[in-house]
Amino acid sequence: MCFDRNARDRKRPARAAFSLVELIVVMVILGMLAGLVAVRTRGYLVNSRQNAVKTEIATVMKALETFRIDQGRYPTEDEGLEILTRSTETWPEGFLSKVPKDPWKHDYVYFETEEGFEVISLGADGREGGDGEDADFSSDMLQE
Repeated sequence: MCFDRNARDRKRPARAAFSLVELIVVMVILGMLAGLVAVRTRGYLVNSRQNAVKTEIATVMKALETFRIDQGRYPTEDEGLEILTRSTETWPEGFLSKVPKDPWKHDYVYFETEEGFEVISLGADGREGGDGEDADFSSDMLQE
């Protein structure tokens, strides 16, 4: 029995590549999926940064309370949070290893109040007020 490979290959329709329309449809679908993933991921990123702010403010508040117990007072606004990194006789390594920055790389705002103190993150925009990612977060919000 003799096999004619050329005859068999001629019976199959040859398809060399995808058409331009097929490629465009695939690219549009991939673009839509990438956009959906990006939108959902951004929401998780904002939530994780807000959770990090809460954790860092709580850490700073504990250091401030420890400073008050050790020194008998809260730091002044002029001393700010920087004083928490300095060594004392009872805390040679300081109350904090370094002054943290919020997740948007802004300094935390510290000021004295009648009740003690307040620590604030001004959000992504670094200004007072705002919504969503730009919203401010205060140490008073931790106590609610």
